[in-house]
Amino acid sequence: MLFGLLGVIDMPKISRRSIVSVILAALAIAIGGCDNSSPSAPGAKGSSPGPSAVPATFTIGYSQCNRGEPWREQMDKDIEANASKYSAIKLIMKDAQNDALAQQAHVKEFIAQGVDVLIISPKDTSLTQVVADAYKAGIHVIVLDRKVEGDAYTCFIGADNRVIGAAVGKWVNDQLKGKGNVVELRGLSSSTPSVERSEPFRKAIEGTGIKVVYDADMEWLGDKAREKMQAALATNPEAGSINLVYGANDPAAIAAYYAAKDAGRENEMLFVGVDALPHEGIEAVRTGILNATFQYPNGADVAIDTALTIMKGETAPKTITLGTRLFTKDNVASGGEAVGNS
Repeated sequence: MLFGLLGVIDMPKISRRSIVSVILAALAIAIGGCDNSSPSAPGAKGSSPGPSAVPATFTIGYSQCNRGEPWREQMDKDIEANASKYSAIKLIMKDAQNDALAQQAHVKEFIAQGVDVLIISPKDTSLTQVVADAYKAGIHVIVLDRKVEGDAYTCFIGADNRVIGAAVGKWVNDQLKGKGNVVELRGLSSSTPSVERSEPFRKAIEGTGIKVVYDADMEWLGDKAREKMQAALATNPEAGSINLVYGANDPAAIAAYYAAKDAGRENEMLFVGVDALPHEGIEAVRTGILNATFQYPNGADVAIDTALTIMKGETAPKTITLGTRLFTKDNVASGGEAVGNS
C-alpha cells in the first residue's frame, strides 16, 4: 500500500526516501494514538507497567504468630483481601499456632525460598535473630504489630501501644475518680505490646488512690483470661473489692466479664479492653458487656501498600504509626473518639 501511494505522488523536489520517512513517522504516531486506556494503580489487576510499576510478579511470605485470636484472624483475612487486589502478588501464608520455634522455622523456609518480601507479626522478641537473617539475606522485611529488637528490618507498622496504655490509665482514673481497686489482665509478657500497654497504664495511675489488687499474664487468650479472672475473684471475694478490670485485649476483658457474671458480681465493676474489632469489642460496648475499648488497628492494608512501595523501588518509612480511637456507650454510634495523635 505504501509503494502504491508513492506512485501517485508527484513531488520532484522531494526524494522517495524522504517521503517514506514521513509516512512511517505518521503511521507510528497513529498507531501510538490508538491506545486510549487510562492508567490504573501500579500492580493493580488490569494495569500495565509504567516507569515505577511493580514487577510482573513478586512473592510475599506472610508469617502469623497465632491465628487463634480473633484480632489476628481478622488480620489474616485483611492481608489476604488486600493482596488479592493485585495480580502481581503471590502470597504464601503460614500460621505458627503460638509456637515461636515453629515461626522461626517458617521464616527460615521463606529465606530458603527467596521470597521478595516478608511480612511478619512475631510471637515475641525471640524472632529477632531470624528476622535479621531474612533482612541480611536481601529480603524486604515488614514487621507488623509486635516489635523485634534492634533495627534489622525494612519497616515496622503498628499502633503506639504506649499511647494506648496511657489513655487507658487516664480513662480508668477518670471513671474511678482517682480511687478504687483494679484487676489487670496482661498480654504475653515476652511480647512488646504487653509491656507497652501495661507500663504507661501503671504510670498514669501512679500517685492516685487506684490500686492494682491482682494482675496476671493471660497470654492474649480469652480462656486463659477467664481462669485468671476467676482467681482474681477468689482472691478478692468481698463485694465491691474489685471496681474495674483492664484486659490488655478485648477477649480478655470480655472473658473477665463472663467470669464475674458467673459469680454474680459483674455489676460491681467496669470492664475495659483493647482492639475494638467491629464484631467483637465494639459490639461488646454496644451490648453493655464492656464499658470501653480502645482501637488497635491491624495494619494489614498498610502492610500490603508498603510492600508495593518497596517493590516499585521506593523507600518505605522505617516506622509507620497507626492511630487509635476510644469507644464507649456515649460515642460508639458516632464512630468513637480519636486518642492522642490519631
